[in-house]
Amino acid sequence: MKELDEQLKERNDYELNGDAHIMSSVETPLRADAFDKPDHEKINNIEKLFKGIMDELGLDLTDDSLKGTPYRVAKMYVKELFSGLNPENKPALSVFDNKYKYDKMLVERDIDFSSACEHHFLPIVGKAHIAYISSGKVIGLSKINRIVEYYGKRPQVQERMTLQIYKELSEALETKDIIVVVEAEHLCVSTRGVNDKTSRTTTLEYGGKFEDEALRNEFYQLI
Repeated sequence: MKELDEQLKERNDYELNGDAHIMSSVETPLRADAFDKPDHEKINNIEKLFKGIMDELGLDLTDDSLKGTPYRVAKMYVKELFSGLNPENKPALSVFDNKYKYDKMLVERDIDFSSACEHHFLPIVGKAHIAYISSGKVIGLSKINRIVEYYGKRPQVQERMTLQIYKELSEALETKDIIVVVEAEHLCVSTRGVNDKTSRTTTLEYGGKFEDEALRNEFYQLI
């Protein structure tokens, strides 16, 4: 009875908080043993657990269309949708000396990404726009896309994802002269709760020379 009372209190807290979710860290919350199990074991365990969810919903798991769903979902979680959790999947970043002596901003815009809201595990779909000014280093263009993809492929909060991309690029390029803008649709907003089909969320992080409002405005015009 005491355990049930605690569960009910915890669920009431969730309801009272609503969407007032708190991001506790720029780092994705992970346990120390997060990668002790191999992928195939995780897939096997998630398959059993998701089968239980479908069973509780009253779905007929002997149906030809449904019987493979628990495995498909488990494989998707581990190998695709949340593959960015595993540091082994982190892209190797190709950074080179800026031999061209190019000293203006380099902009890569409309970088498509898909992620998942960590509060409801529903999709976040959007675009990232990124610019940096070289301090002596340049990065392969495709690596910028891969950084966005890597941090998107995990349960996410858009604010955290924006900060993670900025931090990763800042460390690789050895500069704070970077700006990151992320625009996205959250299906936890458009398909449940308020059911708002048209709103989008925009987050940004910048530093260094991009503290200059005129430079930021130049970037905004370009994107």
